[in-house]
Amino acid sequence: LNRTGSVGHVILDEAQDLSPMQLRAVGRRCSTGSATVLGDLAQGTTPWAAASWAESLAHLGKPDAELTVLDRGFRVPAAVIEYAARLLPHMAPGLGVPQSVRDNRGRLTVSRCAAGDLVSSVIEATRVAASEPGSVGVIAPDADVSRLSAALSAAGIDHGVLGADHGDVDHQVDLVPATVAKGLEFDRVVVVEPAAIAAAEPDERTGLRRLYVVLTRAVSGLQVVHAHPLPA
Repeated sequence: LNRTGSVGHVILDEAQDLSPMQLRAVGRRCSTGSATVLGDLAQGTTPWAAASWAESLAHLGKPDAELTVLDRGFRVPAAVIEYAARLLPHMAPGLGVPQSVRDNRGRLTVSRCAAGDLVSSVIEATRVAASEPGSVGVIAPDADVSRLSAALSAAGIDHGVLGADHGDVDHQVDLVPATVAKGLEFDRVVVVEPAAIAAAEPDERTGLRRLYVVLTRAVSGLQVVHAHPLPA
């Protein structure tokens, strides 16, 4: 009965992933205060992720909030972000393409192989990526992680498996389930079978947004290895 009606200021990060009910719950805490809301619609990886900031702000109780678009990025090189941005019209219509501020455009390689050669192609791509100093992330569909880990071990490639029960260890190479990749970054990334990463989600929009997150983890270079056709 004596609960404080509102706090002075709320900072809400990763707001694109919140449901209407969650946004309303947060809005109750700043009904008479102010709020700073941060997020990227393209990285909404829940089925209930926001379709627009106008919708989210309405649920938050701040429909007249000032919207500032941050469209400059320093982490992802231009070659990588431009490739990933081809997904935007299909899963975040109206969202502008981020602009990299870095002079070095980075490296992008897309390689298709026969289905029977996928594992060997991933091993070769990993060897090449690990031949230079810096971290390497091999991001794969969750269902393929165990198989790829065994193959990397058999090939003599020391690696960690992020999200595994034994915890994370300091390795140059990390094998990353696609659902764990959000928020991570690596000098070089090998993405395995993009179509399977997208198809593992409950709907097309969520799948393409998951793929966008996966494709934008590279700081210097990205290699995509696939046997199945890429999402159109």
